Amino acid sequence: MIRAAIYARFSSDLQSDKSIEDQVALCRDVCAREGMAVVLAFEDRAISGTATANRPGFQSLMRAAEAKLFDALVIEDVDRLSRDQGDYHSARKRFDFLGINIHAATGKVGKLDGALRALMGEMFIENLVLHVRRGMDGVVRDGRHAGGRAYGYEPTPGKPGELQIVAAEAEVVRRIFAAYVTGTSPRKIASNLNANGVKPPRGSAWNASTINGNLQRGGGILLNEIYAGRIVWNKVRMVKDPTTGRRLSRPNPKSEHRTADAPHLRIIDDATWQSAQKIKHEHSAAHGPTKGRPKRPFSGLIRCGSCGGSMVMSGGKNGGRVQCSAFKEKGTCKNGRRVPVAAVEALVLGGLRENLADPAAIAAFVEAYNEERQRLKKLAVRDRSNAERRVGEISRELNRLVDAVAKGTAPLDIIGPRMHELKGERDQITEELRQAAEAPDVIALHPTALQNYKRAVTDLAGALTADKALTDNPAPLIDALRALVSRINVTAPPGTEDFGIEIKGRLTELCGIDVFPNRSRVTRPIVAGEGLEPPTPGL
Repeated sequence: MIRAAIYARFSSDLQSDKSIEDQVALCRDVCAREGMAVVLAFEDRAISGTATANRPGFQSLMRAAEAKLFDALVIEDVDRLSRDQGDYHSARKRFDFLGINIHAATGKVGKLDGALRALMGEMFIENLVLHVRRGMDGVVRDGRHAGGRAYGYEPTPGKPGELQIVAAEAEVVRRIFAAYVTGTSPRKIASNLNANGVKPPRGSAWNASTINGNLQRGGGILLNEIYAGRIVWNKVRMVKDPTTGRRLSRPNPKSEHRTADAPHLRIIDDATWQSAQKIKHEHSAAHGPTKGRPKRPFSGLIRCGSCGGSMVMSGGKNGGRVQCSAFKEKGTCKNGRRVPVAAVEALVLGGLRENLADPAAIAAFVEAYNEERQRLKKLAVRDRSNAERRVGEISRELNRLVDAVAKGTAPLDIIGPRMHELKGERDQITEELRQAAEAPDVIALHPTALQNYKRAVTDLAGALTADKALTDNPAPLIDALRALVSRINVTAPPGTEDFGIEIKGRLTELCGIDVFPNRSRVTRPIVAGEGLEPPTPGL
């Protein structure tokens, strides 16, 4: 008998959870009609079909297909599998290669009708976006709020889209504007709010960016026009990364913004609002954009050893010091030590020269890493195969029990507890498979890795022996250093002049490939004075 797998999905948490059960029931009817035995069932609840990378049920389905655990895939319709043409055709090619047919409620899905239905599914999403935006545009024209959390307001019960002022939060907004127009910096305002225990809009603490916002996006307390009695919508648009399935925001030009007067939502008087905007734009024009190459070799890489927050520069370029930004901007870190940046740089350079001068150490590290990764991957593949096999066994046993009850050969009061037990075990294994991350590929030492590494160390040594200031010609040195260092933790106990560092190096650049392709960056610890740490823990 043909082994069939069922895949069911619904898009939004606003839809009924029963949608999955309805789809599965329909697919089981298809299997019964076509003489197929259901051996596996996969589902994705409240996840859009416009991407596949963020759907654990779909990923499990594809792994089961690769393991050849079923012969046919049964879905309610093509749009349940994907609402993106590219994703559908990619999956369809893989199924064809594996000899797996796709069946929908209307019958077997061919190449032509499948392609047309995939196109219709994608067009449905595009039309839905247009209709939603049109509706939200109308909401703004009516003087209502089109969505998004605004500090100082809450929804009016029973009146969708209408906001009302929260008195306590509105008083905090007035306090922020009053302090800003009298010369208090956003950093100091955030620190004072945290010291007074004022609850922030989100997270655990206020910070300068929450108050300052972003001129391009129009965010932040000081730039939100709703406090001046104007609702502005369409500042940003959401786009979905086709690789990860994650939604990202992109700023829209001001010509596309939609504005409506809402005097009943005004918290800040017009004079205070205008003063704040004048100061904000003057500061922005004076400082300008901060783009380009980092001014110091380790700009943005130095972290506080007490709280893990970034350490920011203050003072001149020669006598400058770094200090924890969480202490400086939020007041949430207790360690306010200011450490000379030149001393940190000298210690880092010495540690690199001492501990990273031998490429043989890197080769040994990668070899040990590869061995451990290979062992873990074998275990993961074996465990996943066993779990998927067990899910198939449970599904087959449940089908046999259901058939026995339907035929009257076994009483339900005796079989029922066993069915409940099997279903519980199947749900548990399915959840474990959903949460289990597939082991990344084992890396190999890239043929040019040692040469690249030697070149970086040589450039570093040459810059050091030239006895030149870091700011004389920083570009080559910065490039060499940032190819080796990804993070520097500075531990500076209060009340002393001593401090220590921990250097974390970039294994990705050393090997010439992305070690974990599903992550944006991975670092391996390299501690100054101790050499390379063992790679096994924490893999």
